[in-house]
Amino acid sequence: MLLHPAIKAFLCGSISGTCSALLFQPLDLLKTRLQTLQPAHHGSKRIGMVSLLYKVVRTESLLGLWKGMSPSIARCVPGVGIYFGTLYYMKQYFLVGQPPTALQSVMLGIGSRAVAGVCLLPITVVKARYESGQYGYESIHGALKNIYQTEGHRGLFRGLTATLLRDAPFSGIYLMFYNQTKKVVMKDELDAALVPFVNFSCGAFAGILASLVTQPADVVKTHMQLSPEKFRRIDQTVTVIFKDYGLVGFFHGGVPRALRRTLMAAMAWTVYEGMMAKMGLKS
Repeated sequence: MLLHPAIKAFLCGSISGTCSALLFQPLDLLKTRLQTLQPAHHGSKRIGMVSLLYKVVRTESLLGLWKGMSPSIARCVPGVGIYFGTLYYMKQYFLVGQPPTALQSVMLGIGSRAVAGVCLLPITVVKARYESGQYGYESIHGALKNIYQTEGHRGLFRGLTATLLRDAPFSGIYLMFYNQTKKVVMKDELDAALVPFVNFSCGAFAGILASLVTQPADVVKTHMQLSPEKFRRIDQTVTVIFKDYGLVGFFHGGVPRALRRTLMAAMAWTVYEGMMAKMGLKS
């Protein structure tokens, strides 16, 4: 049975999402924990990423770094698949095989990520709460049921605006830098064995830049999803974060997030483009 090219893109994206989610989940957990640490008292030093890593391993075992793995897989596998499937469809529909310009890359990335973000937001809320260690959910289904019963449908889409403000610009900026960097490198003139390395390097460069730009929105999103009774609106959340932590508070967890998003996106695109090439499709 022949599959539609967009379905093939979805499957390639899902496989690449699985690989990257398994590898980089510890960085996501550390990011969430760093963003939700209580403000340091005067004279006390705020805990860093390495210290937090040791603390998690010491108190929760090495496997504690993969807490939230189930919702992460439940989100990333279909989420990355939806993203790549939508992206492929939009490119074929709007560009008709033409390479995208910088602005078109931004719009394609934003549109594809917005679709995936809205579809998977309930799982994103559960994932953030698993990673925080503040909730005792026993399963994804139980968590979704509990959130719906206690917070209604709004609880399942908590932080939607902040999530889109984080993910849509990230994907748009990332795709623009990724495509433009590949044009500069001119990979078509390179040895075929170097193509995966070039794809990964271009992805890593694009991921670093996109992560820096969207970090404040990620911090706001995390606070709104973990403490819905305290953080109800974006403007109020921004005010509280600035009051408690100052400007630096909007960049808490920036290092592990940048590492994870950069490596995960670079790996996802490398695996995706490699699989699409083997299927004879242009990504």
